Amino acid sequence: MRHVALQTRPWRAPAEVLSAFGEDAGACAFLSGGGGERARWSYVLRWPDETVAAYAGWGADPFEALDGLLGERLPVDPEGPPFQGGVVGLAAYELGDRIEALGLGRHPDRWPDLTLMRFPALLAFDHVERRVVAVGRGEDAEEARERAGWAAEWLGEPTRPTFEGRLTASFEARTAAETYEAAVAQVVARIHAGEIFQANIARAWGGELEVMARPIDLLMRLVGDSPAPFAGFMNLGDLALVSNSPERFITVDAGADFRMETRPIKGTRPRGANAAEDRRLAEELLASVKDRAENLMIVDLMRNDLARVSPAGSVKTPELFKVESFTNVHHLVSTVTGRLAPGLSLSDLIRASFPPGSVTGAPKVQAMKVIAELEPPRGPYCGSLFWAGFDGSFDSNVLIRTAAFARHPLGWRYEARAGAGIVADSDPLAERLETEDKIAALARALT
Repeated sequence: MRHVALQTRPWRAPAEVLSAFGEDAGACAFLSGGGGERARWSYVLRWPDETVAAYAGWGADPFEALDGLLGERLPVDPEGPPFQGGVVGLAAYELGDRIEALGLGRHPDRWPDLTLMRFPALLAFDHVERRVVAVGRGEDAEEARERAGWAAEWLGEPTRPTFEGRLTASFEARTAAETYEAAVAQVVARIHAGEIFQANIARAWGGELEVMARPIDLLMRLVGDSPAPFAGFMNLGDLALVSNSPERFITVDAGADFRMETRPIKGTRPRGANAAEDRRLAEELLASVKDRAENLMIVDLMRNDLARVSPAGSVKTPELFKVESFTNVHHLVSTVTGRLAPGLSLSDLIRASFPPGSVTGAPKVQAMKVIAELEPPRGPYCGSLFWAGFDGSFDSNVLIRTAAFARHPLGWRYEARAGAGIVADSDPLAERLETEDKIAALARALT
């Protein structure tokens, strides 16, 4: 895989290209939705040359499997996209049980703790310059050019027709409103007792897709109606994932001395019915002492996680409490940076920081124990979809605003969850309503 080849092609929308083969096992995508330099690139991939699925009880170390698939760090073309071949991974929330032995249960749909797929070819979509770059890697220059040519051919395949009507006949709450509010009240009591400072508690919805509907149809609808900067897709055959995440977990820029960045989200308000109300809600979020304290707790947690793999003194917080607006909600977002220390690998980074602090709580390990008492196993929800480049670059999302699909004899069933960060002064009703604001885009797209 030492050689890389790039071929530039005219622009096509990445989700449309993916739709041609989104029903195939091994199809993956990272969809940025455009929106500036931070969300410049999207990626579409198919045909992995090697796959590893680490289920509960799998004896080998899944982190070593990631290192093995990547091998030694390889050069990239400086004129190309950040991701020029490597591994796509899906880390389920319960991968955290491999880092801290918490005795976590596993989701009944049998999601692997960690799924890894290595790709020697991909399509990279440049939203700024409106071009597509076909990337191929090989043991020699000729093999790399051939694989780039394969990827370029995907652009000519016919797209999936738009699915009309409801994708599901029902979008049912699996966690009753009163059950969720009671869980929030219990967490508040445990915070006052000194057990934890914060825990992210979620509730679930679910149903079945209509007979002719497929997971890729939900992705196409979300991309059109409510694009998100860290959306993603993965098809594992009998399991599939559609994520419309607004949240980055961690990125590593190998070309900038392995600079790391994480952007935790904590603090939410719904969008307003008009411009004046929308502005008022955003200003209310920015001024909220509760939401700023909630955000700051997770910033401190992520600073601690990055410090485990950064040289002393290199972890910084260049941005605190920035309001970012999405289709249904405003969020409070902060930025923490560091530098991956020499001699450490991406697997070391994942071990130090997973699961994301914004969807666990503080202290992280004890918050995870509380979550396990109050929720069924999460599976991919609150895990991460990531890519890891052969050069050591990395990017990842937090799997919120995500639907997890499992195939059954009559079609596909799905589950989606939304959570809220619970702190000492949380109000159970307000937190429950926040989960409904967060799930609204998925619910609308499905129904």
